Amino acid sequence: MLCPNRLHKGDTIGVIAPSGPPDLDKLKQAIPFLKKMGLHVKLGKHIDKVHGYLAGTDEERLEDLHEMIANPEIKAIIFARGGYGMGRIVPDIDFNLIKRNPKIIWGYSDITYLHTAIRKKVGLVTFHGPMLASDIAEEGFDELSASMFEQLFEPKRYGYTEKISALHEIVSGESEGQLVGGNLSLLVSTLGSSYEIDTKGKLLLLEDIGEEPYKIDGMLNQLKFSGKLADAAGIVVGDFAKAEPKLDPSLTMEQVFYDYFNDLSCPVLAGFKIGHCFPHFSVPLGVQAKLSTKDKSLIIEPGVK
Repeated sequence: MLCPNRLHKGDTIGVIAPSGPPDLDKLKQAIPFLKKMGLHVKLGKHIDKVHGYLAGTDEERLEDLHEMIANPEIKAIIFARGGYGMGRIVPDIDFNLIKRNPKIIWGYSDITYLHTAIRKKVGLVTFHGPMLASDIAEEGFDELSASMFEQLFEPKRYGYTEKISALHEIVSGESEGQLVGGNLSLLVSTLGSSYEIDTKGKLLLLEDIGEEPYKIDGMLNQLKFSGKLADAAGIVVGDFAKAEPKLDPSLTMEQVFYDYFNDLSCPVLAGFKIGHCFPHFSVPLGVQAKLSTKDKSLIIEPGVK
């Protein structure tokens, strides 16, 4: 895996919306956060475009992405929000352009599709972390979530322990591998495509929002049938927000997790505040990590050089 160069004060960050349209007022509220870190900000040309539930047409969103990647002054790309639409433009992305201009790419949720595609086509480490309009501008954005951006300025090993949140062992064990994954819905949507998530020998991170237990059940069933769960070296269960069942009766989310993970031969640890939540623990994807149910920890290698 190729790690992007670290940031320095005075660097310029590109901000674009490759999926859904951001709330522009919230975007403006979030930009000072980057400036306080000593960074300059350049907005994508089409950042204010709206095309139904998309932030502009496929061509406009793709153009903004390519321009930010090609611009040597842009040292990192941080997305304004997720939503929907990344998968529509992935087939037209110039991955050779990314390979020639590797830089920090930061976001999550719908951006999971881009993370997965870049890792498969380029081998570049990318970052699963909070975005500007949808997270940083929110009242709940806390000190821990903010501090996670420090990993972009200095290569640093991070550790997640129960000092951050209670962690629940589903399957005991200890294993190491590349940390991959992200939003469950998006990972399932890659199946059968040339951007299909590769979990063999890897630690698989899963998170989602707004999906009831029966829907999570269906998506985990797809991962199971495709061999993705059995292939994994470990499962990191992140946050599943706003997942209250509307069906009555219903299985709980914990029961669903147990049904799909209990018979795996790899460690499975749940309760990580990674996903649509605060605090939001940001992680580099594609780096080596170690998962231990004995220590109840996830140790992650640096994502920049």
